[in-house]
Amino acid sequence: MSDELTYDLVVLGGGTGGYAAALRAAELDMKVALIERDKVGGTCLHRGCVPTKALLHAAEVADTAKNSETFGIEAEFKGIDIAKVLEYKDGVITRNYKGLQGLVKARGIDTYFGTGKLVGKDTVEVTGEDGNHTVKGTNVLLSTGSTSKTIGLEVTDRVITSTEALQLDKVPSSAIVLGGGVIGVEFASVWNSFGADVTIVEGLKHLVANEDETISKNLERAFKKRKIKFKLGVMFKGVEETADGVKVTLEDGSTLEAEYLLVAVGRGPVTEGFGFEEQGIPMDRGFVLANERLHTGVGNIYACGDIVPGLQLAHRAFGQGIFIAEEIAGLNPAPVVESGIPRVTYCEPEIFSVGLSSAQAEEKYGADQVESLEYNLGGNGKSVILGTTGLIKVIREKDGPVVGVHGIGARLSEQAGEAQLIVNWEAFPEEVAQLIHAHPTQNEALGEAHLALAGKPLHFHS
Repeated sequence: MSDELTYDLVVLGGGTGGYAAALRAAELDMKVALIERDKVGGTCLHRGCVPTKALLHAAEVADTAKNSETFGIEAEFKGIDIAKVLEYKDGVITRNYKGLQGLVKARGIDTYFGTGKLVGKDTVEVTGEDGNHTVKGTNVLLSTGSTSKTIGLEVTDRVITSTEALQLDKVPSSAIVLGGGVIGVEFASVWNSFGADVTIVEGLKHLVANEDETISKNLERAFKKRKIKFKLGVMFKGVEETADGVKVTLEDGSTLEAEYLLVAVGRGPVTEGFGFEEQGIPMDRGFVLANERLHTGVGNIYACGDIVPGLQLAHRAFGQGIFIAEEIAGLNPAPVVESGIPRVTYCEPEIFSVGLSSAQAEEKYGADQVESLEYNLGGNGKSVILGTTGLIKVIREKDGPVVGVHGIGARLSEQAGEAQLIVNWEAFPEEVAQLIHAHPTQNEALGEAHLALAGKPLHFHS
């Protein structure tokens, strides 16, 4: 039996973008329905950002214990109790999940657990354990998220994606990571810290190839120092399982053997079977196409997050969800600008970037109209205390504003905040140079880089 309920906003998918839109819409006095077939919080909370970063923090603790003598601390590293590591990771997820559930309930959002299908331009049919429901919305948001790409490979006990890797109840003795992007280098970093022998295979010429080349080269040097192996510029050909694990063949004829193969070649949109195409939603290779205001061009249907072409980042989806709720409410919010979204890779050393790389800036403005500067963390007191190397790179339009800020080094993800303000508010180096940055912090490195680019370098060697 099916009932029919009407809402101001029906959200199909309770991941980061979906629940952000639902919470903001409820805050704006809308009646909201949130439809989710698994758990509210989506990939980010349960199978992505949060659990991965929990493992990376555990890896940092392991590395600190191993290197404690450097700091005059007599500690003994006995090994990894993976069961307790997973318990810690799951505890972090549970705490965040309970908090999110409380927020959704407190805002009076009706949550339907089941599979939703778009059957009209304002109607979603929900099939769930608690019965079937027909939910109508004056506005509808599609936010069904993404899943790991497998490039046609079958997931097995030995060939896994990030989802399975997060639940692995042992530390691999060895692993081949297919893909040197964000997911690949993060898992390579964790497993190396836990004691695994790791090799990354990447078809492009650099690790984290979407980053500024300076950052990529620095990461490669850091990984070599950590004895994380990688093969660049060579394509994957195939994999076969052996008695002890997997044997990977590459297009150059070489082979690699390990206990596991992690397929980390990116994520694809989850849009099949939800009725999008039947209702005329414009699609391309599984992605939902939307304009700069995230409207699909069909009825009052919007889309956000990983199903919309662009950066597949939880905080992008979060910002888009808030934007859509405010757009529906008539607040005329400023659209999310893709180039101004901070990007972070949480391996060791960490990477952050906002805005354009050198290559992108030169392509946009011309090579003679771009200036850049690299500030080595060797000149930063807090980085020396932490024992990290790395740099901050700032790119500006000649005689103009900063258009890109990039960094690599331990714990540098926390510097993405100020970098985002600098790029999005189109600050000039001379303006940032006027700001006083607290000492001793890694944040000073941002200030020093802008001082140098403004023509008044202090702790800087050219």
